[in-house]
Amino acid sequence: MAKKKHKVLFDGPIPPQKVGDSIGHHTSKTNIGAHSIFLGQVRADEIDGKTVQAIEYSAYDEMAEKKFYEIREFIFGKYSELTCMHVYHSIGEVKIGEISLFVFVSSVHRKQAIDACEEMVELIKEKVPIWKKEKFEDETHNWAENK
Repeated sequence: MAKKKHKVLFDGPIPPQKVGDSIGHHTSKTNIGAHSIFLGQVRADEIDGKTVQAIEYSAYDEMAEKKFYEIREFIFGKYSELTCMHVYHSIGEVKIGEISLFVFVSSVHRKQAIDACEEMVELIKEKVPIWKKEKFEDETHNWAENK
């Protein structure tokens, strides 16, 4: 069953209020028995003696949105009990401690919600053309590889 298409790429960090609002909007949906949520947060990694201060995400928007949609449809086809899924990925600069990826999956039962959320995150990392420029405190940068 095809689900409503929404824009995934989000300008800047994903605010905690968006996470809370997403949860709140589902309280009236009485067929949901479980939610699984993944929040990707920018870490202060140390690379070659320098500490990451922010990540600047970039993408070929049209291609990335298409890939997100294909992955989402695949997940809905694989997990029959899913009721909805929301995915947002930051574009632009996100500082350490801020959220850059929000995956929210709802299902009739917990196992499918958890499994679908985990698989969605893995497929995003593997297949979506989003590039990460790690910015350091000395204003230098490093292009990171998705793992």
